[in-house]
Amino acid sequence: MSTILVTGAAGFIGAFLCERLLVHTGHDVVGLDNLNHYYDVAIKHERLQMVTSADVTSNRFHFQEADLADAEALNAIFEQYRPEVVINLGAQAGVRYSVDSPRSYIDSNIVGFFNVLESCRHYPVRHLIYASSSSVYGRSGTVPYSLDHRTDSPVSLYAATKKANEVMAHAYSDLYGIPSTGLRFFTVYGPMGRPDMAYFKFTEKMVKREPIDIYNMGDLRRDFTYIADVVSSIASIIEGGPGTQDSGVSARIYNIGNSDPVSLLEFVSTLERVLFEEGVIEHAAERRLLPMQIGDVYETYADVTELERDYHFRPSTRLEDGLRRFAQWYKMYRRL
Repeated sequence: MSTILVTGAAGFIGAFLCERLLVHTGHDVVGLDNLNHYYDVAIKHERLQMVTSADVTSNRFHFQEADLADAEALNAIFEQYRPEVVINLGAQAGVRYSVDSPRSYIDSNIVGFFNVLESCRHYPVRHLIYASSSSVYGRSGTVPYSLDHRTDSPVSLYAATKKANEVMAHAYSDLYGIPSTGLRFFTVYGPMGRPDMAYFKFTEKMVKREPIDIYNMGDLRRDFTYIADVVSSIASIIEGGPGTQDSGVSARIYNIGNSDPVSLLEFVSTLERVLFEEGVIEHAAERRLLPMQIGDVYETYADVTELERDYHFRPSTRLEDGLRRFAQWYKMYRRL
């Protein structure tokens, strides 16, 4: 079996991926995370506890606290564990935070990713899989978002760093023969999610009986993708191995989305209803309709044709089902 390095292992996607690999495969898993305080670190520790609980008998999970921007520390981890597969999910996330704190995105998403590429070059790997984002499509007026669409007009620095990652990975694949696969994630949600995401913030406000802010007067559409579907897609790509472009370069990109966008108002209504039904809230929320936020886009909608073709997988969890699982977890997490 392989040794797989997962960066961002205490993050939302990273932790669930580590758990799946430990439960459903025989791979050794090295988890790397810097446990920064972009949001409450307590939820990161809870995710790590979930992962270690999945590994209670096999001792196949090895956690390393380190920063991707620290090239020496990263090289030491590659030297010690010699991973065959690297899954780079570690990054500074959040579109709106990038407006106020741009330097952290350069340190983590540009310098950090460069260090990952360099480590993969000096300690050759069989496959590099890395997180990109639907944000790279910018304000594309054509939906669904296809891999054929142009992605050279980002509307946030976060999106720009993710597009840079795709270009950097392609160059390293061409120059140094590092097979790479980029994943453009579309609005991932579910239990243990990031507290800065809209559904989590809406829930916190509803519980406190505070008004919730709905931007662009509610006229937004999002392709919400449940965490288990995201993890299953990554697992399929790990097992299926890297593909090759027509140019002969082993560098591919895939959309990872549910391909079923819903309006923000419909999303809020569904979330509110399942929170009622699961006993998380008792009162309807006041809604404040506000203008579009800087760096935001009107609609996201994934075309997953290539994912289905190459790996025979398509995300399919219904929004209501995913939000209900989040509500059940949230009630337990907050001890309501």
